Amino acid sequence: MTAAHEVFAAVAREHPRCVWLDGGGARQWSGRRSLLGWLEPSDVSLTYSAARREVTRHADGRAEVVGSDIWSALTDELAAGAPADQWFGYFGYACRPDLPAVPSEDLPDAVWMRPSRLRVFDDEVRGQSSDFGGVATPPKSRNPRFTGDSAAAASPPPAYATAFEQVQEQLRAGNTYETNLTYRLTPAPDPSDRDTPTEGERRQVPAEVYLRLRDINPAPYAGFLQHDMPGAEAWLLSSSPERYALVTAERTIETRPIKGTTQRGSTPEEDEQSAERLRTDPKFRSENLMIVDLLRNDLSLVCEPGTVEVPELMAVESYASVHQLVSTVRGRLRDGVGTVEALRALFPAGSMTGAPKLRTMQIIEAVEAAPGLGGPRGAYAGAFGWIAADGRADLGVVIRALTTTGDGRWTLGTGGGITVRSDLAEEYAETRWKAERLLSALHPADG
Repeated sequence: MTAAHEVFAAVAREHPRCVWLDGGGARQWSGRRSLLGWLEPSDVSLTYSAARREVTRHADGRAEVVGSDIWSALTDELAAGAPADQWFGYFGYACRPDLPAVPSEDLPDAVWMRPSRLRVFDDEVRGQSSDFGGVATPPKSRNPRFTGDSAAAASPPPAYATAFEQVQEQLRAGNTYETNLTYRLTPAPDPSDRDTPTEGERRQVPAEVYLRLRDINPAPYAGFLQHDMPGAEAWLLSSSPERYALVTAERTIETRPIKGTTQRGSTPEEDEQSAERLRTDPKFRSENLMIVDLLRNDLSLVCEPGTVEVPELMAVESYASVHQLVSTVRGRLRDGVGTVEALRALFPAGSMTGAPKLRTMQIIEAVEAAPGLGGPRGAYAGAFGWIAADGRADLGVVIRALTTTGDGRWTLGTGGGITVRSDLAEEYAETRWKAERLLSALHPADG
């Protein structure tokens, strides 16, 4: 265990509220440093319940409702604080009440924290290749719940098959061009897990799971959030490869949507073939292009006219278990548009909705409410990262993530973009091998 691991484990055990933004899976376009922060009892955190439309402020052992909109409450806190303040947290999928989304049933729909204790570590990059993006043979999964082959062979369950057909009907009717169909998995608790009667031991379990997750699935937006407060308990363990939004000191805003995924090959030759298929397949390219167009529109709402551009279109990035098709969309914020306002305008990420956004979210709300799909998205499909009082921000999309309220039950979301050319069996298999490494992180490796 490295020094950073030891400090993290101690902080997570001793402090109810803490966050680790983990640079261990950095890419050329992302930061290498890790930042570990924790809150003293007098420090402030905010939580949001979309069901009750309540923002709650936590400090000094008290919880006080301070508003009905998390975006406004966070903007007010940033304005009232010191210029050097930084807030860390997530917006869940249902954080915009003007858009159709079902509130979370367990975790807060948003958690934001202002830690007074910060420690920075320089990370050795643990990517899959020295140039951060080349094709390399992936490492074998450690203790996977199922392999890529078994995932491909699994039959889609009736609930997913029905939802897939409902999306196809909407696509054929022209109501949507692409829909991100997702569902939730809630693995049964491991009966061999030890009892954890104390608070410190209860917090130790998510910390141990995260250390396994970062080892087997390093990612540029990896991170850990713990908010262990009565009535607002939340743990978010992220291994996301996708940038939601970066806002720089020069007021440039950049998003890097991922749309298009193939599994890594078991040999260098198979791996290269998988990457080439992703690079050239018309279905993957059309998926990506539709989301790029959606994000160009979203950015145009908050950026100076003529500044929105696409400096990188459909590049292949390779990760531990998947190849991803990634584009970059960038613009310069208009005068008078604040950072939180800009982040809200993009929310939720177009790659997690489909196009057009509003109509497609209405379809998602109806389809994913069916029994057997695991309930509301919660934190999944939202955004996780940091926002500074000086206007800078950097957040990733909440995918490849585990969540829990600390009760021993874990939830993860998985899914993919559906178009008229999608195949039911292929799409379901993709959702399963996307989830594979997260499931394997829940238990120690054999031996």
